[in-house]
Amino acid sequence: MISFTSAELYAWIGAILWPLTRILGLVAAAPVFGNTAVPMMIKVIVGGLLATIVAPTIPPVPGVDPTSWAGMLILGQEFLIGTAMGFAMRLVFAAIEFSGEVASQTMGLSFASFFDPNTSARTSAISQFLALVATLAFLATNAHLVLVEALVESFHTLPISATPMSLSAPLEMVRWGGRIFSAGLQIAMPIVATLLVTNIALAILTRAAPQLNLFGIGFPITLGTGFLVISLTLPYLNTPLQNLFNQGIEAGRRIPRTGGDRPPPAPPR
Repeated sequence: MISFTSAELYAWIGAILWPLTRILGLVAAAPVFGNTAVPMMIKVIVGGLLATIVAPTIPPVPGVDPTSWAGMLILGQEFLIGTAMGFAMRLVFAAIEFSGEVASQTMGLSFASFFDPNTSARTSAISQFLALVATLAFLATNAHLVLVEALVESFHTLPISATPMSLSAPLEMVRWGGRIFSAGLQIAMPIVATLLVTNIALAILTRAAPQLNLFGIGFPITLGTGFLVISLTLPYLNTPLQNLFNQGIEAGRRIPRTGGDRPPPAPPR
């Protein structure tokens, strides 16, 4: 007769449940994986397959009852770790979309916006175009596979434990969030600089010939100049996008590294 204890049962369940929770957190937040166009069933299947592959290679997990308070703590902590790693890469796409917003406002295309189902907000056409370019570059450079590799590495950097993670990890996430504005402005800088020179030239032309209708000729010129600069800079976006992807993956790796500095346990009373 086959018999097993409750501790062994909890260990078997935790060996799949805890890794699956961290993986599903990344799948829910990471770009491409967490896209709303991907059916929920596909996300769960991908997470289950990855958990089945990763589970035998990770350090031993605590044999805690998943329905207990300690089990709920582990469940929430693992989901937060995976979500934070996926959100670190999502911030890279937010920076790219922010550059599109800056370019749209400079070109005068801020009115050309539509509903984005991924963010449930209004977004400009240039932002969506740059986001599609970044998605293709993300897949073409196999950055999604490197992100999964970083997730698997996190199980050894920050093993599954009932001990709360360090507060340094959320602070690292906040510091990385400031990269949205600097990276977005760097990507949009060629368009902003070119249109600034164009507007200065139009101002000088209007001053020299007051009879010209600035509103009649200014908008087509700035719009055409903006599209021309975008077409000229597209072939050179590969290098900055790869750098941003590498920085996003490295930021995702730093989260479990900083979270591994757990506070010492309380002394027994």
